[in-house]
Amino acid sequence: MVPAGLRRWLGGGKTGVKICGVTREEDALAAVEIGVDALGFNFYPKSKRVVRLEEIAGWVVKLPPDIGRVAVVVQPSEDLLGQLEASGIFHALQFHGGEDPAFCARRGGAFYVKGCPVSDGESADGAIADPAPCLLLDAHAPGEFGGTGRVIDWSLAARVAAGAGRPVVLSGGLNPGNVAEAVRRVRPTAVDTASGVESAPGIKDAAKMRALVEAVAAAARGVSS
Repeated sequence: MVPAGLRRWLGGGKTGVKICGVTREEDALAAVEIGVDALGFNFYPKSKRVVRLEEIAGWVVKLPPDIGRVAVVVQPSEDLLGQLEASGIFHALQFHGGEDPAFCARRGGAFYVKGCPVSDGESADGAIADPAPCLLLDAHAPGEFGGTGRVIDWSLAARVAAGAGRPVVLSGGLNPGNVAEAVRRVRPTAVDTASGVESAPGIKDAAKMRALVEAVAAAARGVSS
């Protein structure tokens, strides 16, 4: 079952929008005002958008309770996972480093998001077979874990979305100019972007976020009509 804090993003009866790689309070507040449904915070030390729990906890906890808060991790240490759990701030973990399904189930709890790089039929079938309660489809970029701006193959993503039987989030190179077509072709539960709405890594652009939210809403209306 989708946690209450994520239902607006994954179960609100519309295509949800998550902005990932948020590093600044002003960007989070702008996203909330624009109508974004969830925010992602990256705890991977090598990411251009990495944040420290002690630096963001004070303002993240004050965000509206219906705005999803997702902690993105890549092969995380037990220490980091313990800190995130103890904080009580996040509604779910997003595993984005090819973590073993057993590890994700043990540390992610009843609900977590699993990042799945999709580049061919085999990886698409692998995503469908993954037992995670929510899949996030991203473009394959060797040695990198999201935020690359590479566009995923939408036909493969549509195959996963149609066959998964649970929430599927589309990521991979989405921006205001292409997200509407992506929603029409893939029909995901929600979309996720980081670099597609930035002026620089970790610095979100309010105009781009607004344009993306509006494009998703317009496309979703067309799909449902």
